[in-house]
This record gives sequence, structure tokens and C-alpha cells, in this order.
Amino acid sequence: MPGAKKSSKLWDKGFETSQQVIDYTVGNDHILDRKLVKYDCLASIAHARMLASIDLLTNDEVNQLDTELRVIMAMDERGEFIIAREQEDCHTAIENHLTERLGDVGKKIHTARSRNDQVLTAMRLYCKAELGNIDELARLLIDTLESFKAKYKKVPLPGYTHTRKAMPSSVALWSGAFIDSMQDNLSGLASVRDLIDQSPLGTGAGYGIPLPLNRKMTAKELGFARVQENPIYSQISRGKFEAAILHQLSQIMFDLNRMATDLIMFSMPEFGFFKLPKEFCTGSSIMPQKHNPDVFELMRGKYHQLVSYEFQLKNAMANLISGYHRDVQLTKEPVMNGFDITITSLEMCDLVMQKLDVDTKRCQEAMTSELYATQRAYELVQQGMPFRDAYRQIAKEFSGPQ
Repeated sequence: MPGAKKSSKLWDKGFETSQQVIDYTVGNDHILDRKLVKYDCLASIAHARMLASIDLLTNDEVNQLDTELRVIMAMDERGEFIIAREQEDCHTAIENHLTERLGDVGKKIHTARSRNDQVLTAMRLYCKAELGNIDELARLLIDTLESFKAKYKKVPLPGYTHTRKAMPSSVALWSGAFIDSMQDNLSGLASVRDLIDQSPLGTGAGYGIPLPLNRKMTAKELGFARVQENPIYSQISRGKFEAAILHQLSQIMFDLNRMATDLIMFSMPEFGFFKLPKEFCTGSSIMPQKHNPDVFELMRGKYHQLVSYEFQLKNAMANLISGYHRDVQLTKEPVMNGFDITITSLEMCDLVMQKLDVDTKRCQEAMTSELYATQRAYELVQQGMPFRDAYRQIAKEFSGPQ
């Protein structure tokens, strides 16, 4: 075949593989896997200790592997650990490094392990960590909203239905709605984190390993709550678990989408209720007066990006028979992008809300008489008038469609 070259992959069997095939199948995993180096090293350390416990490695070999894997993690933290495209992924790069530095000891690390359960384990550890980061950021945003609510708790605000003035509201009521919703999101994050808190290490390529592995030991070492017992389910849960994660992230982004839309509208000069910090606005290349709410426009749009990742992932996993298929590789990027979008959006929203100002005078001026129409109708009800009669009496006082 044209462009063929000798393979140096973990699956190398001594024959030549087309470079075009390599490029097509690797995709951008060598870039994405930079996020997984730390977690694959931690899993490898736990795996090596387990192998020693069943007499497949010596304590000296474990110490050598432990030391070198921590060297890799330190290199990765400094941005010095390189995953070459021809290595395909971090798992190959790490094993190649170990073999180069430790010889036969490095070759032993893959004993009782498939690249399938390696990827699963590293992704689970990565997802657990990122869900923890998002939980922390969501709590910070709740605290910021609580401070905002307390600062402007006495400021009234028109309430809208159909984008028309409806009933009296307040800055406290508005911000409180997003506090309550974000609190519910914390429950959702805890639920999905519990779902994925299962160790797949030791399930191999989906049908187990014919050795007496101590899977509970590695699960405990890696901080998993429990072992994922069924090896087939371990494989088919890949994609299922990531879809659950993206769905929960979409709930958070749904709230940020709506909050962004409100802030864009309420900060318009025609409304003027909120004042966006100028340092969080951009300008126009032609109109000197412009202060554009680009941050919130992008935040609003990123919700739709995240939802598209959820469906992209679900569609990629549909109609596959049980067991591993290379299609599953396509689940990695959507979930990583989903985490990036949600983390940066939470950080940005928190920054803006810390400095958001409220024009109390404009808010007071906006509390016009029609907002109190329902209240006046109920005052008549309290005097004994039937509601429908009270409704019609007050309605006569206001022009326009009823």
C-alpha cells in the first residue's frame, strides 16, 4: 500500500500499516490525551501494586515503575511530556517511556490489562475530577449570587410574561431563582458522580482477565466507591456514562443561557436595570459608542454547543452490538469539550456577577401602574367582589389587548 510504514503501536504484530490508516484512526487523540496523562499514571501505579500483591511483579519492580510514573506526571505538569502522533495516545506514550527507561520492567506494566480498561479508568478518574471542579465552581456562583441578592434585596424589578410587564418582582426574587436552580444542579452533579464512581480496571477488553486479580484493591487505591463487576457492562457503559455527564452539564448551561439572556436584556439602555462592568464588554470596529455584551452572547450560544455534543455522543454510540468498537473513541472529545465549556462559563459568570451593578433609580421608575393590576383585582376580591368581575373592572382601566 502507498505510504505504508512500520508500526510501533501497542498492538504491533510486525507487519506494515498504511500511514493513511494510522492518520485516520488516530484522529486527534494524541492531543486530547494530554488531559489523561496524570490519570493513566495513577491507574498504572495502582495496577502495578496489585500485580505485586498476586506475585506478578516484585516490590523492587513496583518501586521502579512508581518512581518513573511520577517522573512522567511531573513532566506532564511542566508541559514536557510529549505524545507523538505515531504513538496514538497517552497510554502508548507512557508505556514506551517506561520501556525505554526501565527495559523489561516497563514491558510488564501491561500485564492483566487492555488498552480498553486503561482508557475507561483514565476517563473515569478524569471525569470524577472535572465534576468535582464544576461542583466547586457552581457553589462559588451560588455564593456570589447570594451576596448579590443581599446587596440589592430591597430593589424592585418588573416581572415579565410574554416579554411584557406582568407583576412586581425584585432583584432578590430574580437572583434567588438562579440560586435555587443551581442548588438543584448540585444534586444532579452528585447523582452523576455516584453513577460513574465504579472502577472498570481489570475488565480487560470487555470479557475479563484469566488471572486472579484483586480488583477491589485497585478500586480502593484509586478512590472509586465500588468495582464495576460485569466486564461487558464496563465496555458498554462507555458513552452511556459520558452522555449522563453531558446531560447534567447541559442543565447547568441551560441556567447560564437564561441568565445571560436576562442580563443582555436588562442591561440594554432601553431597560437600564443592570450595568455590565465595562471591562467585560467589547467594542465595535466602526461604532465608537458601543459596549457589547459579547461574554453573555457567547455564553448563551455555548449552551447549544454543549447540547449538540450530548447528541453527537449519543448518536455515535447507538446501534452498536455489545463489546468494544472503535466508534467509542468518538466519545472522548465531546465530553472533554463539554467540561471545558461548562467550567469556563461558570468562571466567567461568577466574575461578572461579582461586579454587576444595579441602577436602583431605573428599577424604581420601571415599576409602573400596570404591574399592580392583579394586586388591585385581588383587593376587590377581598372586599367581596367575584374574581372575574374584579378582573374585568380593572381591565377596563388599561388599554391594549387583554
